[in-house]
Amino acid sequence: MSFVAVLTTRGRVTGKPHSKPLRAVKIGQTLYFTRHRPDSDWFLNALACTRVSVSLDSGESEGEAFRVVDEQLLAKISQISTPAKRAHPRRASV
Repeated sequence: MSFVAVLTTRGRVTGKPHSKPLRAVKIGQTLYFTRHRPDSDWFLNALACTRVSVSLDSGESEGEAFRVVDEQLLAKISQISTPAKRAHPRRASV
């Protein structure tokens, strides 16, 4: 099941915080955010400065962002986060 959460990253040039509501997927205790475009600002910011925060209805928490490279995990995230007719196996995820 996917849901919307607010991801806050630090700008890779300015260092200023940037918050963006994104579709999230929780698998186990890990949250994953996904986009079709690997050049999205939030994605590039998260890779440049891996310390991020996430706001949910239950509160805010901090964590480390990392790029998902495992093809099976990427497919699972894509399947959960996107309706079947729009699923795309090459999504970029953190």
